[in-house]
Amino acid sequence: MQRLLELDRELLLYFNGFHTSWLDPVMLLATKTIFWLPLYLFLIYLIIKFKKWNAIYFLLGVALCIALSDQITSGFMKPFFSRLRPSQEPSLEGLVHIVNNYKGGLYGFASGHAANTFGVSMLVFLIFRGHYYWISAIFLWAALMSYTRIYLGVHYPGDIIVGAIIGLLCGWIGFLFANWLVNKFGKPKPSEL
Repeated sequence: MQRLLELDRELLLYFNGFHTSWLDPVMLLATKTIFWLPLYLFLIYLIIKFKKWNAIYFLLGVALCIALSDQITSGFMKPFFSRLRPSQEPSLEGLVHIVNNYKGGLYGFASGHAANTFGVSMLVFLIFRGHYYWISAIFLWAALMSYTRIYLGVHYPGDIIVGAIIGLLCGWIGFLFANWLVNKFGKPKPSEL
């Protein structure tokens, strides 16, 4: 376990080291949820367009996915494991690049940002796979959002990996939940009438 923690620290310092003055404000902006509002609105539009009256069930699946991933990472794991964020770790002071004194909360394991973005990506991918060939690119968004957390020094790579795995599972659960709702309460397609 100690070797894993050392490797996590080494990877953090490596990936956090790719910083430049012009990229700092970009990463600080890209890590904010509100910055991605146009993408969220576009995804909601696609779900409504594709699923019609059953879209509400898939949006409830998204809500479940986010609630689950957030509660698992931020509600349970962070206080349970109490692992300091790199930005809060005294032994890393001066080694980790911090942008505009943004340090996040005290604890960082596991990443809620990674869990939420990978969860939504998984659910959206499952909804649209086979219909939109480009939909797998949604995982690039999740990876970029997650990397901003390492760039800003508020998460170790291990925080991101575990958060992403939790998110992928929550996205799958949200998708199964949405399909269960559709099967139980959904409106049939015109071809099924």
